[in-house]
Amino acid sequence: MSEETPQSVNDFLGLLSQNSYIADRNLATTLFVSFQLGRPLFIEGEAGVGKTELAKVLSLSLGRNLVRLQCYEGLDISSAVYEWNYARQMIEIRLSEAAGEIDQQKLEVELFSKKFLIPRPLLQSIETDSKGPPVLLIDEIDRADEPFEAFLLELLSDFQITIPEIGTLKATKPPIVVITSNRTREIHDALKRRCLYHWLDYPKADRELAILKTRVPGLDANLAKNIVNFVQNIRKLNLFKLPGVAETIDWARSLEVLNAKSLDASLVDTTLGVLLKYQDDIESFRKEDIEKLLEKI
Repeated sequence: MSEETPQSVNDFLGLLSQNSYIADRNLATTLFVSFQLGRPLFIEGEAGVGKTELAKVLSLSLGRNLVRLQCYEGLDISSAVYEWNYARQMIEIRLSEAAGEIDQQKLEVELFSKKFLIPRPLLQSIETDSKGPPVLLIDEIDRADEPFEAFLLELLSDFQITIPEIGTLKATKPPIVVITSNRTREIHDALKRRCLYHWLDYPKADRELAILKTRVPGLDANLAKNIVNFVQNIRKLNLFKLPGVAETIDWARSLEVLNAKSLDASLVDTTLGVLLKYQDDIESFRKEDIEKLLEKI
């Protein structure tokens, strides 16, 4: 692991591949520019193409802590940024009363100091430790409510957070920020302008094969090629949710567990639940001529 920032696009390609992440040159270039400019990276793409995994691999490759904020509907400032330790504050009030301290102004200042603050992921991300600035993963931001995006603007532009009772806390060194979205809704332009943008698409067959060989190293070479070609053909069908790279890897591991040496219609049919996650897609796929799809590989 290296704590040094890669100094070229090729450095990024090599660093990621050392940790089993096979990136294309476009992604490596965007990463390099993002690091050089100190700008957050905003990645959109279908589920299962490696957006979240990229942040994990960056954390591992650079020897940095990973701070992850998993977004969801109803996410608010107390869950994402900070909250006060109310139980500890109440104990402090009782102790002050028992000791006969009646300086209300002093007590109020004491109660709303850093030692009573519970940092959540966004506040944790601007705290640098011995490993250096962390990697902040804001995952699936499209699942959060639109007003939540406003909480991020100050952090993404100035890498600081304002707490009314304390003031503005600023990062001594900016965190490495990766924001992902599955594009279930559009993200506001104000947030996107603060980031570098990259669309992470399904990989082409040769890169998906390289990914599969890296993630399932013991897989038979011919079977691996057939798996990739078959999944590539599935993605040409009119399905609600196409299988991502994650599903390709899961399918390969499942076939390995079943001691499969080749693909046939029966094997494909009985393992469809690994590749497709919606019953309508499974039924639609079964109406296709699986034998003809297998002939194409």
